[in-house]
Amino acid sequence: MHSAAFAAPSLEFHELVDSGGGEKLERYGGVLLRRPDPQALWRPVHPPARWDEAQLVFVRESDRGGRWEARRLAPPELRGKAPSWTMPIGGGRFHVRPTPFKHVGVFPEQAPNWELVGALRGRFGPARPRLLNLFGYTGVASVLAAQAGYEVTHVDASKTSVAWTRENAELSRLPADALRLIVDDAPAFARREVRRKARYSVVLLDPPHHGRGPKGETWQFEEHVAELVATLPELLEERALVVLSTYAIGCSPLSLENLLRELGPGELESGELVLAPRDARARALPAGFCARWRRGV
Repeated sequence: MHSAAFAAPSLEFHELVDSGGGEKLERYGGVLLRRPDPQALWRPVHPPARWDEAQLVFVRESDRGGRWEARRLAPPELRGKAPSWTMPIGGGRFHVRPTPFKHVGVFPEQAPNWELVGALRGRFGPARPRLLNLFGYTGVASVLAAQAGYEVTHVDASKTSVAWTRENAELSRLPADALRLIVDDAPAFARREVRRKARYSVVLLDPPHHGRGPKGETWQFEEHVAELVATLPELLEERALVVLSTYAIGCSPLSLENLLRELGPGELESGELVLAPRDARARALPAGFCARWRRGV
């Protein structure tokens, strides 16, 4: 067992400016955002005036969500009901759209996993390795993997998220057929792929705590993740990588690592996903848990 902190590298498109008091202050591209984060239990290091520079602020309205408010420093394009802007990540370009659930469609804490997938591309041989991204959301990982040379299947239960992925692929100038985009329930799709005898070199799993499939299927992490992982051995090539990450779920990195042991012999590591500020005075922010299993790569 090897426990680690998977810290996001210094990123051009994102900066954690400060955190504390149950909030975080971040820059996405040229936009400064302020939103809640229950992990930030400490006091901020920057004065209130710095936090007041935020151009968009999330205002919670209930335990199910809230709204984004444009502040006085916000440019006109951020003042409508649906603020949106684009920014580069790696070799791609992506839409950022603040949602009522305080997310913005890009998760910079996943950067270490994006980098790992890209770094391992050459170890799968000259042919394009196949990558399956379940719960793919807005497709940052899918687009970057396609640019790295993978044949990508992207699955998400939300038509909106898959449409967002398609827009990101177009923004990134991928060919129209670069991604296989599928609206489906992730466990149901994985079971069908087993019956079809499909094989993948890489499987990415970043499931929510709970959700619903397009046909009303229910997903609850604690109830269904083990069954989903149990389908993976029949989907994996001899050389393979599986990445499982979570956020806002009451389990530990060791729990995820033990779950991936079900895949059989392989190299395992687990730990926290972490956003590290550039300012040494500010504190690193935990951003979820992650476990990685690999065989032959």
